[in-house]
Amino acid sequence: MPAFTPVKHSFSVAPMLDWTDRHCRYFYRLMSKHALLYTEMVTTGALLYGNAQRFLEFNAVEHPLALQLGGSNPNDLAICTQMAANQGYNEVNLNVGCPSNKVQNGSFGACLMAKPELVAECVNAMQHQVSIPVSVKSRIGIDNQDSYAELHNFIATIANAGCDTFILHARKAWLQGLSPKQNREIPPLRYDIVFQLKQDFPQLKIILNGGIKSLATAQDLIKQVDGVMLGREIYHNPFILTEVDQKFFGATKNTLSRSEIIQALIPYVQQHCLNGGHLKHISRHILGLFHQQPHAKTWRRYLSENAPLAEAKPELLLDALAKMNHN
Repeated sequence: MPAFTPVKHSFSVAPMLDWTDRHCRYFYRLMSKHALLYTEMVTTGALLYGNAQRFLEFNAVEHPLALQLGGSNPNDLAICTQMAANQGYNEVNLNVGCPSNKVQNGSFGACLMAKPELVAECVNAMQHQVSIPVSVKSRIGIDNQDSYAELHNFIATIANAGCDTFILHARKAWLQGLSPKQNREIPPLRYDIVFQLKQDFPQLKIILNGGIKSLATAQDLIKQVDGVMLGREIYHNPFILTEVDQKFFGATKNTLSRSEIIQALIPYVQQHCLNGGHLKHISRHILGLFHQQPHAKTWRRYLSENAPLAEAKPELLLDALAKMNHN
């Protein structure tokens, strides 16, 4: 097993179902060497009874990388955490924030906020298996269990089980009546509650997630917490990742242009296609690269119309660049 340096949570990209797969993460890593990346949520059942290797696979350049697990059985979570450590992940994160009906029916995700003792048992079992860190991602409350006292108890109970890193989506979740999309938009953002948690638990790493639309806002918010996590803003405007290493890690700014990023991605796409993959598996993640740039619509339209075709070749990305330059 390789030895990895401790995970830095200053800036991370949120786990996003159907989005942050290994191709998406490889693309992001071209723009930031230091941002902590997360997988999509993977259920314990998928790893224990499905094609575990397919779900765990990643490219070495994706480090630092965390696996997000969904589950509520301590033993199953412990086994899957060991699998993640063996595979070389830098961290395992327990999902206690997803409000979807499917996740609720599996008795995990945000509904676990009502069972802090069970979450603590899960985290304890996971940490006893491995030396890599185990973190928890949650909301600030669910349904009518949304008082600060209840959230404080939730954090304290799990911290007492040995967890020292909490990622808080600064909205409560309504488990009935709102879709996952509505749960990202309708419950009001309460950054003040997350700031209060950091004051009450100064020894813990508190990471703020939810509704952050720019790096400037993120830089302001991180003054009161230990890190910030962005999700959809990165997916729709990924080029802002080129500024992250400089702004949040004190490293050198990535100076690659958008066109140079595509050039750097081509060998990866070629290898994927040689292995039997399709261009569309990767092209869907790069549609936002030219967000708010001239001829961005040409880029998106050309890729959307042509990349899904069975005969699409990696060079199609260069064709899309050429189309933009000729407009």
